[in-house]
Amino acid sequence: MPVSFKHTALKILKITGIVIAGILLLLFLLPILFPGKIASEVKKVANERLDSKLEFSNSKLSFFTHFPSLTVSLDDLSLTGSKPFSNDTLLKAEQVAFGINLKRLIFDNEVKINKLYVSKADINIMVNQKGEANYNIYVAPEDRDNKKDPNEPEEGTAIKLERIDLEDCNVKYNDRSAKIMVDAKGFNYVGKGDLSEDIFDLRTDAKIDKVDFFYGQTAYLQQKEVQADLITRINTHALTFILQKNELHINKLPLEFTGVFSILRDGYKINIKAASENTTVKDLFSVMPPEYLTWLDETEISGRSDLLFTFKGDYNVAKKQKPDLAFNLKINDGAINYQNAPVPLTDFQMDLNAILPSLDIEQLGINLRTLKFKVGEKDYFTAYLHSKGFNEMNINASVKGALDLAVVDAAIGLNTVDLKGLLKTDIQAKGLFSTSKKLFPKTIGGISLRNGWLKTDSYPNPITNITFVANVLNKAGTYQDLIVAVAPASFVFEGNPMYVNATLSDFSDLAYNAKIKGELNVGRIYQVFSRKGLDVTGYAKADLSLKGKQSYATTGQYDKLDNRGTIVLKNIKATSELFPKAFFIKQGNFRFQNEKMWFDKFYASYGKSDFDINGYLLNTINYFLESHGTLSGDFTMKSKLVNVDEFMALKKGENTDRNLEVQYAKEDHPKMSGVVIIPKNLNVGLKADVNKVEYNGLVLNKLNGKVGITKGGFYLENTTFNIIDCILGVSANYKDESPTSAHFDAHFTAKDFSVQRAYKEIPMFHDMVSAAEKAEGIISVDYNIKGDLDGNMGPIYESLEGGGTLNLRDVKVKGLKLFEGISSKTGQDGLNNPDMQGIEIKSNIDNNLIHIEPFTFTVASFKPTIKGTTSFDGLLDLRMRLGLPLFGIIGFPITITGTHENPKINIFSKTGEKIDDAVYDEKHNKVIKKEKVRKS
Repeated sequence: MPVSFKHTALKILKITGIVIAGILLLLFLLPILFPGKIASEVKKVANERLDSKLEFSNSKLSFFTHFPSLTVSLDDLSLTGSKPFSNDTLLKAEQVAFGINLKRLIFDNEVKINKLYVSKADINIMVNQKGEANYNIYVAPEDRDNKKDPNEPEEGTAIKLERIDLEDCNVKYNDRSAKIMVDAKGFNYVGKGDLSEDIFDLRTDAKIDKVDFFYGQTAYLQQKEVQADLITRINTHALTFILQKNELHINKLPLEFTGVFSILRDGYKINIKAASENTTVKDLFSVMPPEYLTWLDETEISGRSDLLFTFKGDYNVAKKQKPDLAFNLKINDGAINYQNAPVPLTDFQMDLNAILPSLDIEQLGINLRTLKFKVGEKDYFTAYLHSKGFNEMNINASVKGALDLAVVDAAIGLNTVDLKGLLKTDIQAKGLFSTSKKLFPKTIGGISLRNGWLKTDSYPNPITNITFVANVLNKAGTYQDLIVAVAPASFVFEGNPMYVNATLSDFSDLAYNAKIKGELNVGRIYQVFSRKGLDVTGYAKADLSLKGKQSYATTGQYDKLDNRGTIVLKNIKATSELFPKAFFIKQGNFRFQNEKMWFDKFYASYGKSDFDINGYLLNTINYFLESHGTLSGDFTMKSKLVNVDEFMALKKGENTDRNLEVQYAKEDHPKMSGVVIIPKNLNVGLKADVNKVEYNGLVLNKLNGKVGITKGGFYLENTTFNIIDCILGVSANYKDESPTSAHFDAHFTAKDFSVQRAYKEIPMFHDMVSAAEKAEGIISVDYNIKGDLDGNMGPIYESLEGGGTLNLRDVKVKGLKLFEGISSKTGQDGLNNPDMQGIEIKSNIDNNLIHIEPFTFTVASFKPTIKGTTSFDGLLDLRMRLGLPLFGIIGFPITITGTHENPKINIFSKTGEKIDDAVYDEKHNKVIKKEKVRKS
């Protein structure tokens, strides 16, 4: 018996070992047996099913990459997006692997992909302003023959996913049509389900280390951890997603998602609800910015909250349909006690409902039923707000409170800020706010802060003696009846007092009476409020008395104005959303005299450029009081250097506060410099004297003349430059159309300059007068030209239109292939290198072609007359009549076709090769068709 058991056990072990060895052998042999089949099938699927460009450095087949699945792995994979994002990367991954159905491979010799693994990838999902997305890369296979048996097995490679696995990926979703941006870092995702079925349940387990959420340019979530356990029913026929079990955690805040999302041909339909019911206020606060999380750990917070978010409706850009967005938040019995403060904040109540129908800000509705809290027995705050609309808003609001800020500070633990002072407010407002109808809600009340004190961790000295007393009164509900009085607003910083006393009334024709006096170390104030990234060391001093009405300035009643005083600025940095760099005001002495604000001394720089300006601005007070005012003025300006390139919109610079259109352009065109964007609210002229102007590699010396900005454009009026040792006269208009396109219209005159230097040093002359390469001598030019500039602020030649005259005073041509060819064909060596004196050549430009009017010159007793067409790309269609000695009365025709580099000369021919115009789309600044020689 023991022998028999031993023999049986050894036999089982032997069989088991053989099976294991066989399996291991199979694991190694299968990738060797089927490598060509699998690799070729994967490439075939990619070519047939993907409307994008797929690249990878290496491929391999193995059981051990994602054991026990047999996977084909593609290393360093890059995948571009669908149109119009064909040049942008949708996916860039360290490795993408496809799991293969082993049974179908072995027994049916078919490649069926059932798993997808993506490792260490950057996934960029983009939607443009028109609603076009970059992820529509999958091309559905053509419908099968209707006569084919539906039960017949599918041939070739099929994708029937049962698992999707993303490991340590970064996912960025940028939807410009909805102004939404989500940036998820450390994205780990496992999705399971039979994705080959028409209707299936997708089970998802996801974790994101850090996620940021932006709407517009405002961050609503930053660096939040997200965990998700989801079950989503997906209907592939209707492209519908039904959220069945969808539990998320944003930091510690639980959220449950339910609803339906359907992708339509031209948009989507959505009905999503996200709720966090009966959670703690402390969990709600865990979604605050990361810098407050330490405060959260040190603070005792109690209370319950209910949060509800809904997003419902259709989205279709063409039909201008957008879903409704709604938000509800309730907090009950809230309390905050920071490090056992003597008096905690208690009885915190909040009931907020907000709705944004069709994502239309003009329909915004806010219903803040209550917002209140107490600090101890005496201090309290209570408010409500009911509003509908935005630019035209119905309001019913009340704010009332009395707070000792030192007590509040201790209760809630503002550990980076120390506050003191007695704050009181009591304001009621009810009615319609409308700037267009000049209506303002009936309002009564005021706000006061006395004995204020502010200190931050960023600077050792506090702002003290803060006093702010303001009252508002409007009995009739109109602009005319509105009165706002600030009496006074003052504070002391480092021994320097600042004081404001102002009364504003009759906002339909604003009457103002204000006094401002004091001095301020701006650099240290910036340190108080910890404005990082700005090297500000500035100083400001004001002593102003302003009194008048808006209409006094607009109707020219300047004698009724009483605006006087001075402002002094030193070492101040200022930025504009239009320009990449900051302006640095080294010295600014401003003097107010009724309608004028004089620039008595103004030295500033921008990058390498410098400005010394004197003059005045008109109606400055009105400009700041009006919502769409225009600043007018007249100045003289001196400068050593103006570098135009540094003003180009997409250039790099320290200014990060750019408008949304510029931000989008920088993302779309990272290699472009952009054009110079001109402010739309200026009407300013300057008599300019600039030593040097640099623009796209061109150096212009000694600029003199009038320059200015008006109606959103820039102009040069009778301006002169020194270039290539001659005086260039320019009158021009320039207007930007977008951050990457602009239009110009210019008149150039230049007399007696070197044709060779112009060819070498002026790019447009180089392209317009290509024959100048082989010319030496003196010429003059008088030309009108207009057209568009591209994203690098260079001319789009297909857009150019114009005409003018080129005068050859004394020019020698040597080695030009055109004349060499004519000389060779006619056998007359004297035609080879002509001297051309006193010749006037008129031409006009249109659709990338230069049309030359007939001109005649004398060379070696011959009198050639030339006319015809050439293009900026070097095509030729010229006609010549070669007048024979002595007086050229008798002659014969010649045609010159081909190109500048390879001209074709035909003697006794009048038939050339017609060049068809280029086609240019002015609306979209796009070349539709290049010029080309018409086929015979």
